[in-house]
Amino acid sequence: MQIIKTTNELDDFCQHASNFDFVTIDTEFLRETTYWPKLCLIQAATIEQAVIIDPLANGLDLVPFYQLMDNESVTKVFHAARQDIEIFVKSTGKVPSPCFDTQIAASVCGYCESISYYNLVRQIVGEQIDKSSRFTDWSARPLSEKQLNYALGDVTHLRTIYVELVQKIAKLKRHEWVKGENNILTSIDTYIVEPINAYKRMKKKINKPRDYAALKLLAKWREEKAQEKNVPRGRVLKDDALYELAIQRPNNVQKFDRLRAVPKGFGRSSSASEIIAIFEQVNALKNEQLPSVKKRNNGPSPRGAVGDLIRVLLKAISEQEGVAPRIIATSDEIDAIVLDDDANIRAMNGWRYEIFGKKALAIKHGEIALGANEIGIFEVKTSS
Repeated sequence: MQIIKTTNELDDFCQHASNFDFVTIDTEFLRETTYWPKLCLIQAATIEQAVIIDPLANGLDLVPFYQLMDNESVTKVFHAARQDIEIFVKSTGKVPSPCFDTQIAASVCGYCESISYYNLVRQIVGEQIDKSSRFTDWSARPLSEKQLNYALGDVTHLRTIYVELVQKIAKLKRHEWVKGENNILTSIDTYIVEPINAYKRMKKKINKPRDYAALKLLAKWREEKAQEKNVPRGRVLKDDALYELAIQRPNNVQKFDRLRAVPKGFGRSSSASEIIAIFEQVNALKNEQLPSVKKRNNGPSPRGAVGDLIRVLLKAISEQEGVAPRIIATSDEIDAIVLDDDANIRAMNGWRYEIFGKKALAIKHGEIALGANEIGIFEVKTSS
């Protein structure tokens, strides 16, 4: 096992890796107490060599590795790549290119949605991984041989998985499926969180425009604070506190103290003063300046007969294509199709639209019917 701790060693490996079609990559990091992930270990492997790179080693310059990540002739292979890529984007401002995510590829090849690396190793490689080192403090030094072997296994088995999935994709002719799924993964916008857009990640509904305006500004304020202090968002204020603040909009210490989701004593902090100033901005907005809130649907329920028919269609297509229904469309997406022909959802774009979305619309408008042949496979038939 080679542990790379010097720039010269790293440069040698990267020069070696540049001669191959692909290199498998994984990282170990910590982010429980920080906003930005702390990179603690990099694992990389070609068909001939597997190494561990120690980014915490004194004097190690990761530039050769970042150059490899930018080498268009070498495919970078990850499993569940988002958090790994986020680290590289933070360091370089770029997404590794080209890249291949085995979790995405597995989902379009008939494996379950969001399949874990451990299950993929078991199903494709036929081996079991010892998970006991999974929750290691990867910033601690020295790392034990057991920890290092566990880390290295995250890229050595990945080589076999990658080759198998590439062959399956070719056999199933699903290159376009994978390409479509990769669009989000490889977009720089996926990894750069602009504070002004922080409200988009919040899940609860806000029904009043002025409350919604307050929530958007509060989310922006919290994101800026978290980034500035390099702490998790929840260390600044939790989501429930933001919702309660947006609705109640307290303007003095006593009103802050009455809120259930806000920590006691918060009203006496400098942060409370900043939030009160935000509420003053919100209260000063004219009605026409407030953001619009999506109105609730007053039409037919998406849980009615049309939604049921589309769900039957989804089940038939998922069986026909050999993939889990949720990979094609979720229940919420079916609801959205019932409510809106132009719903901005995955199922109405790319390969999902071609195999399911357009047929779902046809079912909705009574343009096609469903039938079954003698072996019980549903078919789509033009209604007369």
